[in-house]
Amino acid sequence: MDIVVRGAHVVDGDGGPRRRADVGVRDGRIAEIADPGGLSAGLSGGRTIEADGLVLAPGFIDMHSHSDLQILAEPEHLAKVSQGVTLEVLGQDGLSYAPVDDDALANLRTQIAGWNDDPAGFDWNWRSVAEYLDRLDRGIAVNAAYLVPQGTLRMLCVGYDDRPATDAEMDRMRELLARSLDEGAFGMSSGLTYTPGMYADTAELAALCAVVGARGGYYSPHHRSYGAGALEAYREMIEVCRGSGCPLHLAHATMNFGVNKGRATELLSMLDEALDDGCDITLDTYPYLPGSTSLHALLPSWATAGGVEATLKRLRDPAQRGRIRHVMEAEGSDGCHGVPVDWETIEINGVRFPGRNGHLVGHSVAESARRAGKPASELYFDVLLSEQLGSSCLMHVGHEENVQAIMRHRVHTAGSDGLLVGARPHPRAWGTFPRYLGHYVRELGVLTLEECVAHMTSRPADRLGLTDRGRVREGFAADLVLFDPGTVADTATFDEPRRQATGIPYVVVNGVLAVDDGRRTDALPGRALRKPA
Repeated sequence: MDIVVRGAHVVDGDGGPRRRADVGVRDGRIAEIADPGGLSAGLSGGRTIEADGLVLAPGFIDMHSHSDLQILAEPEHLAKVSQGVTLEVLGQDGLSYAPVDDDALANLRTQIAGWNDDPAGFDWNWRSVAEYLDRLDRGIAVNAAYLVPQGTLRMLCVGYDDRPATDAEMDRMRELLARSLDEGAFGMSSGLTYTPGMYADTAELAALCAVVGARGGYYSPHHRSYGAGALEAYREMIEVCRGSGCPLHLAHATMNFGVNKGRATELLSMLDEALDDGCDITLDTYPYLPGSTSLHALLPSWATAGGVEATLKRLRDPAQRGRIRHVMEAEGSDGCHGVPVDWETIEINGVRFPGRNGHLVGHSVAESARRAGKPASELYFDVLLSEQLGSSCLMHVGHEENVQAIMRHRVHTAGSDGLLVGARPHPRAWGTFPRYLGHYVRELGVLTLEECVAHMTSRPADRLGLTDRGRVREGFAADLVLFDPGTVADTATFDEPRRQATGIPYVVVNGVLAVDDGRRTDALPGRALRKPA
């Protein structure tokens, strides 16, 4: 069906000033852009939308998404479509579901259930990246790109041992990575505070990144620390970029915890020096202070060596609990970014078994421990055992001045890092993109509207190497969003995290209306995008 948008304020995604125009869509593409009233007569059929002062922009690209499973399990996918997202990048933080074998899949279903759930009766009918992308092509709400998860590669080829990979294991990882990239993945991700990916040293990462760079992909690491040692962790990733020749995209590039308050300028100076020296670097952030992850991710890495069952066995051992407690509370575990854990800042926000542990949701570990009359660490260990590691948490560790400084940077893009499951998921899953436009553009003026749209559209499209998305141009794919710049806003809160944004009445994915007059249609027009081999 043809779509004609009349009288829109077109913000084309390149950062330039908006202009009034009519836009015509045909066969999934932007067929024509003309001055008001100037479209060809042949584009008068189908659906006409009177923009009435709305901004027409390219659809937003979520550069860091955890919708890998929910995009299939819950096809409506209202959380993302209602924000104007038309493309998500999946396979993040080094842990996802392709490529896998039966054993790795079984382990992943437990290890990252706090991110993605493990729906009963779900059909896990893929093992390779190609098969996963084919599954997405059966019908999804928005487009999807995929990164090969380095932790999953290590799980398949090395296992859960904390040791260097052998030459034979390195050869197997490189071979499997190359095959997955040739099947359509856009690059590789890491989660270097998550096992088993965190067991890789710098040389191992650089060797894998050389494969990625040779095939035109990019590397997106969740690096080794966002707390104590954050700058050193960023520096390691830059050196991997230099040594391998692989472009670098820093995932949720924040500076968190008390040790990093006000230190974003140090990070940005480091990035500017590398950029000026010829490194190809971009980054993404979400516009909120708290972070979110699996509750068990705070454990020291040695406590999770060997996989899920080995971790649970240690948590049942009183002596091991004492050792873990000391590392977490006195020294600062690598899982908690080298900072001694403050249980007041760790809020349980999702549980796998609400009948057992639902009463803990929305409360800090410290608060729930006081109610239970036990030490916070003991409640934490008990929850991990009861949940079989399947719970998630919020970490209230961010700083507003750092968030604003980083979002102004010349290579910044937007990523929600949104987890869609649990009783009270982080509101960034439903509110990231309208929050940028409403709070940080309209209310605070941190970015102009045109700058902000570029951060969410053309910049990520360029990082992905997409030559026909991310801009409002004739011949480009018709991924479009219409929003009211005076009212667009996030309404999702930490208490009510699944509230739909306001001020985004129309969203078009591949030329099909996915949101029409503020209501989700039943269309599933998205598809898996594949990077050319």
